[in-house]
Amino acid sequence: MNIKLNTLKEELEAHVKEKILPFWMTRMVDHKNGGFYGWATNDGKIIHDANKGAVLNTRILWTFSAAYRFLGDDLYLEMAERSWEYLENFFADKKYGGIYWMLNYKGKPIQAKKQIYALAFAIYAASEYYNATGNPCALELALDLFNKVEHYSFDPKQNGYFEAFSRHWKLLEDLRLSDKDVNETKTLNTHLHLLEAYTRLSSIHDNSFMNEKLVNLINLFIERMINYRRHHLNMFFDDNWNLRSKLISYGHDIEASWLLMEAAEVTGSKILIEKCSKISCDIAETVLNNAVADDGSLYYEVTEEERLDDDRHWWPQAEAMVGFMNAYQHTGDEKYINAILQVWEFIKQYIIHPEYGEWYFRINNKYQPYHEEEFAGPWKGPYHNGRMCFEMIRRINKLQQK
Repeated sequence: MNIKLNTLKEELEAHVKEKILPFWMTRMVDHKNGGFYGWATNDGKIIHDANKGAVLNTRILWTFSAAYRFLGDDLYLEMAERSWEYLENFFADKKYGGIYWMLNYKGKPIQAKKQIYALAFAIYAASEYYNATGNPCALELALDLFNKVEHYSFDPKQNGYFEAFSRHWKLLEDLRLSDKDVNETKTLNTHLHLLEAYTRLSSIHDNSFMNEKLVNLINLFIERMINYRRHHLNMFFDDNWNLRSKLISYGHDIEASWLLMEAAEVTGSKILIEKCSKISCDIAETVLNNAVADDGSLYYEVTEEERLDDDRHWWPQAEAMVGFMNAYQHTGDEKYINAILQVWEFIKQYIIHPEYGEWYFRINNKYQPYHEEEFAGPWKGPYHNGRMCFEMIRRINKLQQK
């Protein structure tokens, strides 16, 4: 097994260094207008006048900050600095605080709403950039965004966080991240990425209030978001935490399994670590048993109508590798290693574009990509697959050091 893991580690390091990161460094840099282009089709065409989304740009910042910290190449630092400067100068709302949702290709805000999901990614990315560079402005922005989230988004009556606000911080009627979402005030997705962001910020800035808010988020997952009968995450809720959706998202399940464990470890609470270890392993086993196709890939979701969506999106494949590795580290059960190796073989064969090295957005059950979808766009960046490579290398190194 050690030989297989070492081979996997070598393949992942080569993939992130030779394929994923170079795609963004050589094709996506907007030399004319700053930052990065907002869209690339999956035949490699760059759309120079595409809008630039906050989620994409913060994910680019996180990825290259982590790449520099992890791999040490100054070229990655250049990309991180470029992304940071664009975030600081164009996405950050200097007057009212927060992060604009969408800019045009020249950097002018065209959707100035404050989506808490985007603020979470900005906290996550700025924290990682600070950790990589020590730039005090990055920590300052991360802390300011944290305070904005707590001041405007936190629900002191029922707990949890509201989804979306106007530029002036008035709660919006349409709270959705995308057209496919249910329009409800509290969602698993936003809480999951706040958990991720608060975990990273807490790891670089020791603060009792921040730790208290991270513990509260973990407990929200434990008490409100997990379906213990089926070992899935519930997705959409109203103000009072009444469940408003039957949707099961396998990608969010497996991603949450390891992010929840990581958050508990940052708190240092033995009680939370013990609770989250069991929860994360139960979720991972359920995903392994219910969501993995015969070819080793991860199905997308079970819809509101309780129909299996058997498309294979890029990001659940990446999150499955980390989630199954986390489960292996906590159980020692080699079925998870076998699952990791299978999904990686699937990714290599069907998800990675043979010429460009980036990943297809999704493929259908016949392994055909959806050609209208993008390599790069508001929801498609180098974060899921890049982070998977870093996490897997780090975790394999840890296993080999034992």
